[in-house]
Amino acid sequence: MQRSPIKDIEIKYLLQNALSDEIDDFTLYMRGIDTSYYYEGYMLYKIEEIEDTQNI
Repeated sequence: MQRSPIKDIEIKYLLQNALSDEIDDFTLYMRGIDTSYYYEGYMLYKIEEIEDTQNI
């Protein structure tokens, strides 16, 4: 096994600054899912489009 050239304290610092206090925010959660699907190559739907059709 090989050691990472990046110090773990640097990773912890970056992650701490990227965390959000808004854990109950539905929109933030859905944007994360959209981003995850985007990285996988799925770009057919966005959550805003699906959300609008659910309120009919």
